[in-house]
Amino acid sequence: MTCSVVAGDERSVQDALPVDVPRWARLAEAAATAEGGVGELTLTFVDAHDIAELNAAHMGHEGPTDVLSFPMDDEPVRGVPTLLGDIVVCPDVALEQCADHAGTLEDELALLVVHGVLHVLGHDHSEASETAVMRERELELLTELHWGGPPPDGFRQTHD
Repeated sequence: MTCSVVAGDERSVQDALPVDVPRWARLAEAAATAEGGVGELTLTFVDAHDIAELNAAHMGHEGPTDVLSFPMDDEPVRGVPTLLGDIVVCPDVALEQCADHAGTLEDELALLVVHGVLHVLGHDHSEASETAVMRERELELLTELHWGGPPPDGFRQTHD
């Protein structure tokens, strides 16, 4: 069994930047499957206003953020598709931070999608040891599934 991704139509959730939703859904699905995720997750691209509202409501933080992940905590029920969780990405924020982060908008979106998948599947970065494990796995998945080789010059997982 594998993971499947349900992706929203980018025209219905944000229109500031064109987003190749099927491409990022394939990356999310491949990353989740590589991590042993079995079930379904959603991937949605929203504008800065919508992600700021989600950030305030669910994280208690003001303003927009780049990605939010909402893992489902329920135990799988036999015969019912497993819902792994939801990933919400903000292309507006990705564009603002890509030069000082991943380097390009494409690499920033890839990093955010993989980061979101890892959160849905239980990774965290609240402790230094967890951060190191999560960043290592992000880089491995991006190397394998996004670039097909080593990261490009200028790629960073941390903000300048």
